[in-house]
Amino acid sequence: MRVDLRLAIPAAAGWVAAAIVVGVPFAATPALVLAWIAAGVLVLVRPRVALAAAAVALCCTSIALQAPARHPQVLMDAASQHRTVTAVATTTQTAFPGRGSFEVRFESVAQTVVSVPVLVYGDGLAERLGIGTRITLAGYVVATEAGDDRAFIIFPDDPPTVIESPPWYLDWANELRAGFLRATQELPGDGGDLLAGLAIGDTSAVSDDLDSAMKSSSLSHLTAVSGANCAIVIGLMMLAGAALGLPRWLRIGVSIATLIGFVVLVTPEPSVLRAALMAALVLLALSGGRPVQGLPILSLATMSLLVLDPWLARNYGFVLSVLATAGLLLLAGPLAGVLGRWLPRWLALVIAVPVAAQLACQPVIVLLNASLPAYGVVANILAAPAAPIATVVGLAACVLLALVPPLGTLLCLLAWVPSFWIAAVASFFAGAPGAQLPWPAGAGGVALLVAVSALAVGAVVGSRRWRRWAAAALILIMVGYVGVAAGGRIGQQLGRPAEWQIAGCDVGQGDAFVVRSAGVVALIDTGPDEQLLAACLADLGIDRIDLLVLTHYDHDHVGGVSAVLGRVDRALVGPVGRPGDDDIVADLRAAGADVQQVARGPSGMLGELRWHVLWPPVRLAGIEPGNSASVTVEFEPVGDCLAGCFSSIFLGDLGESAQDRLLAANPLGEVDVVKVSHHGSADQSVRMYERLHAVVGLIGVGADNGYGHPTEKLLDLLTSTDTAAVRTDNAGLILLLPGGEGGAVTVWTER
Repeated sequence: MRVDLRLAIPAAAGWVAAAIVVGVPFAATPALVLAWIAAGVLVLVRPRVALAAAAVALCCTSIALQAPARHPQVLMDAASQHRTVTAVATTTQTAFPGRGSFEVRFESVAQTVVSVPVLVYGDGLAERLGIGTRITLAGYVVATEAGDDRAFIIFPDDPPTVIESPPWYLDWANELRAGFLRATQELPGDGGDLLAGLAIGDTSAVSDDLDSAMKSSSLSHLTAVSGANCAIVIGLMMLAGAALGLPRWLRIGVSIATLIGFVVLVTPEPSVLRAALMAALVLLALSGGRPVQGLPILSLATMSLLVLDPWLARNYGFVLSVLATAGLLLLAGPLAGVLGRWLPRWLALVIAVPVAAQLACQPVIVLLNASLPAYGVVANILAAPAAPIATVVGLAACVLLALVPPLGTLLCLLAWVPSFWIAAVASFFAGAPGAQLPWPAGAGGVALLVAVSALAVGAVVGSRRWRRWAAAALILIMVGYVGVAAGGRIGQQLGRPAEWQIAGCDVGQGDAFVVRSAGVVALIDTGPDEQLLAACLADLGIDRIDLLVLTHYDHDHVGGVSAVLGRVDRALVGPVGRPGDDDIVADLRAAGADVQQVARGPSGMLGELRWHVLWPPVRLAGIEPGNSASVTVEFEPVGDCLAGCFSSIFLGDLGESAQDRLLAANPLGEVDVVKVSHHGSADQSVRMYERLHAVVGLIGVGADNGYGHPTEKLLDLLTSTDTAAVRTDNAGLILLLPGGEGGAVTVWTER
C-alpha cells in the first residue's frame, strides 16, 4: 500500500514545532525567522523539505503574533501582585452548577480590551449558563504554565453576574442541548446518563463511576464527537438531497451549512473542529470532482488548525483525535485484509477498527494513565455496533424534541436501548479481573509501547520474514512483561513498609488520606471515585474506619463515600450547603455511623494520636459552606508515641483568607506533615506554610487535571519553607512512616 506523505510530513513538522515553541513563546520570533529562511533556501532544491520548513514557519509566526495578546500586562500584574480583578467575559463552554469549573474568554479587564482564554475555577452557579453568555467576574487570577491552552485561571470571589444572554445564532443550540439533556435524564440508569454523550458529546450527566468505566474499557472515545458523527450527518444530507433531485453543488452547499450547524450544536471542541474541517475539505474536493485521499485531508486539516491555534498541539483531545484518525486511515484496511483471510469481512473490519485506533492512541493515553486496558478491543467489538444507532437516533431526538416533542420523546426511548448496552459493556469489563494492566510511566513507557505497537503491526501486515521476527520479538516481550509485572507486584508488596502512619490514596483529582495509630484508623475524605477508594483501602488491608472526616461536600472529597458505608463507626462532617449534602449525612447514619457536624473545638484520641478540630469556627460569619468551611483536623502524638510518631494537619480546601483566619484563631506550631490545601491551588497563605514549616507536604491531585494543580506558586512556596512536595499524580499510593529522630519522615511511594 502506497502512502501519500507529501502533506503528512510538513504537518508533523509543524506540529512538533508548535508543541515545543508554545512552551517557550519567546523563542517564536527567532524560530520563525530561521524557518522562513530555510524554506526560501530549500524551495528550489528540495521542495518537499521546504514545505516542511514553511509549515514550521507558519506555526511559529502564529505563536509570535498571538502569544503577547494571551498574557496582557494588566492580567500579568494582577497575577504577580495577587490583586483581585473584575472582568467581562463570554462563556466558551456550557457552565453547570456544581461542575466546579468552566471556560470563558475575557473581553475586558479594568476597562482594558483583551482576548484571553481563561478557566473559571469554583463557579458557585445557581443556574446553567449556555455558550455565548456574557458575564462579569471578580476574583484573583493565576497565570498557567506556558503551553497550556488556557492562559489564566480565575478564582472568583462571588458567583458570576449575567449581563447578556447568548446571541440567537448560539442560543438555539443551547436550548436544543438543554432540552435533550433534560429528556435523557428522565431515562433510567446509565443508559440515560450516557445518551447525550453518544449523540451530541455532552457528558455532563455521566457519573464519575461510569466515566471511569468507559475509560477502563477503552470506550470513552464513543462520547467524543468524531469524524464518524460528521460523516453520518453529511451522508444523510447528501442522500436526502439526491432523493429530492438536487444538483450536486446544492447538495454540497446544504451539507456544509448543516455541518456548521452540527458543530455549533455539539460545541466546537478540538476533536470536533478537526473532524468538521476534514469533512468540509472532503466536500470541497467532491465539488471540484477531485479524488479524495484520507491522509492528505487529515494532514491539511491538522495543519490549518495548528496555524489558527498552535496551543492545540498540546491538547490531549486534539492529539488523540488526530492519532485515532491516522490509525484508522493507515492500519484499519491492512489489518482487516489480513484478518479477512480467516474471518468474514464484516467481522474482520469490526475487529480491525478498534485495534487500529488503540494502537495509534495508546502511547499517548499511557501518559495520562500508566496502564493498558486488557479488554479494550473486546469491549469495542461488542459496543461499537451500537454507537451509530445511538448517535443517529439520539441526534434526531435532540432536534425533534423542539419540533415534535412526542416523536422526540419516542426516539429518546429507542436511542436509550443501544446507550444502555454500551454502558453495560463498559461497566462489565471495567469490573472484570485485571481490567487495567500496569505499564511503565513517562517517556520510557511511551517509547516501549511505540516499539511494541510497531512490532504488532509488523507481525500482521509485514513481509513474511519480518512477520516471523516481529512475532518472535512480541512473544519475548510478552513473556518478559508477565515476569516483570508479576515480580514487580510481589516485590512491591514485600517492599512496602508495614509501620506506616499516613497513607495517601491515588484517587485522581481528589483527597483520600488515611491516618493510622495502634491499629485504629481515620479516613480524611473519600475522593471522587468509590472504586478507586475501595481498591486503595483493600490494598492497605483496611476493613473498618474508626473515624471518618468529610472536610466538605464537593464531589472530589465525598464522591467515594459509598465505598465505606456500613464500615464507619464515627463521622465528623462540616456544615451542609446543598440538599445533596444532607443525603450523604443521612446515608452514613442509616449505615450505622455516629455522625456529628463539627466546628472548632472537639478533640479525641486515635490510638496514640490526639486529634483536634481547628476549623470551621462555631459562628460562620462571612463564611459559606464549602471550601472556606472545610473541617480542618490536626493530629499530635502523645504518651509513648511521642518519640515514634509525627504530627500532621489536614487543611481540606481552605483558601488563603480562610487559612489566615485559622491562624488567627489557633496557636499553631510546626508540624511534620501538612495535607496541602485545595490540591495545590495558588490560593494559599504564605504565613500558614511558614508557620507550619512541615517536613512533607501531601498533595492529592489527578494527572492532567485541567486546573493546573499543583501550581508553580504553591510548589515554590513549599520549597521556600523546606517542605518536600509528595503528589499522588506522580507517586501513586503514598505511605509515610516515622524516620527517626529530629522529626524525620520516611516516604514510600508506589511508583
